[in-house]
Amino acid sequence: MKILVQPLDQGGERRWQVQLDQHCVSFRSEEQARVFVATLQARLQAPHRLPEQRRAG
Repeated sequence: MKILVQPLDQGGERRWQVQLDQHCVSFRSEEQARVFVATLQARLQAPHRLPEQRRAG
């Protein structure tokens, strides 16, 4: 997944945008945007356990 943090001028107001492939999320500050990215990356890198499959029978 490509993650990009960039400034965004929106209606004369400076905001920050995080682009996740084709999806964009806007934030009021660069700090908020970078905290979001750090949290997202930590969750993506965390170990994930698949649920056990039930056997038919």
